[in-house]
Amino acid sequence: MVKYEFPENFWWGSAASGPQTEGVYPGDGKGESLWDYWYEAEPEKFFNQVGPDKASRVYRKYPEDIQLMKATGHNSFRTSIQWSRLIPNGTGAVNPEAVTFYNNLIDEMIANGIEPFMNLYHFDIPMALQREGGWVNRKTVDAYVAFAKTCFELFGDRVKKWFTHNEPIVPVEAGYLYQFHYPMEINLRHAVQVGFHEMLASAKAIEAYHEMKLDGEIGIILNLTPSYPRDAANPADVKAAAIADAFFNRSFLDPSVKGTFPTELVEILKEIDHLPEYEADDLKTIAENTVDLLGINYYQPRRIKAKETPIDSTNGPMPEDYFDNYEMPGRKMNIYRGWEIYEKGIYDILTNVRENYGNIRCFISENGMGVEGEERFINDAGEIEDDYRIEFISEHLKYVHQAIAEGSNVQGYHMWTCMDNWSWTNAYKNRYGFISVNLDKEGERTIKKSGHWFKKMTDANGFND
Repeated sequence: MVKYEFPENFWWGSAASGPQTEGVYPGDGKGESLWDYWYEAEPEKFFNQVGPDKASRVYRKYPEDIQLMKATGHNSFRTSIQWSRLIPNGTGAVNPEAVTFYNNLIDEMIANGIEPFMNLYHFDIPMALQREGGWVNRKTVDAYVAFAKTCFELFGDRVKKWFTHNEPIVPVEAGYLYQFHYPMEINLRHAVQVGFHEMLASAKAIEAYHEMKLDGEIGIILNLTPSYPRDAANPADVKAAAIADAFFNRSFLDPSVKGTFPTELVEILKEIDHLPEYEADDLKTIAENTVDLLGINYYQPRRIKAKETPIDSTNGPMPEDYFDNYEMPGRKMNIYRGWEIYEKGIYDILTNVRENYGNIRCFISENGMGVEGEERFINDAGEIEDDYRIEFISEHLKYVHQAIAEGSNVQGYHMWTCMDNWSWTNAYKNRYGFISVNLDKEGERTIKKSGHWFKKMTDANGFND
């Protein structure tokens, strides 16, 4: 029997976001976000036509939910402050109902021994700003920094862990390259500009936070998806994987931690005349305002091979002009999500951060398994027996444990997510939570087998295998 024991004061918990959990209620004062607008305009784009108004009702149920966090072994929890709830038009007046809600949520968590980790942006731009160009428009950077300062002023006396963005590559990919999210563009020039403005906004928020002399720390949450070459002995495959890594990982990892952008990426964008527009001091701002703490989201690897298919120039340049995706034979799959399960990827990320990014303090900020039709696994006691989730978590934690043993500066593990929540266009198709949510019974919560297992595991600060 092997004992996997973790460091004292390890951060155990889960992650969620405001737009995916809070819901919308009459009189709550929330403004229209991109998601509210898109759902109203095209509800057929959303699974079962379930929109953000049907999120997990945390706005009303947070006292119960925090007790459930305690019951599932949390000592910390990450969520986000919805920009459109706090500042309904993106700029201007603050919504007092939102201030009351977030104050109550934060205070209730602290009173129950759960440290709040607060993220500022989780794909949920106020629609008033999106109508003016969203992150393509530099004015959004200034609006975001004002929003961030407001959050720091209102809640910074109690919140000691702040994050500027969750997965900033997602608005780039989903909104401006691959048409997963509104505005559904395929436009690399806009994608690059959006990414640069997100990174600049992050640096400016970090600068503002440090200028306010608050006694916490501020970082960013990045989904780091390792790019593995089809054949590590083939220079063409290795080069292709490095380019994919530069586009999708290092584009935010390097400037966040090192203050510089990847040379390979800059050279490609320069060659195709797609460098972003920026002002003279922007690169200096990014260089001087790197993160205190790095959150790492990991779900799946990226498999890459040298470009073999014809380049499709229909929509102009694309990242895939430089590589092809590769489907590795015999890979283990989460068939519901269509994602490869590769536990060692979490170790490879942590090793890379240790060896190439100054071993910055970091934590696993998301890792999880979405499964469709979990009601099939309800036992006679009404509990979902999600042994597959317990296996998924424990197998990844073994690799986190190995990384720690080798010197990785990893501080904690948060699973996605606490309770089943609304997930963008997928709504409630795939469930990820430690706690099930019954939409037919006013969002009734029931702890799954994995939640009880997580409580025992975190009480012991580890597990046996």
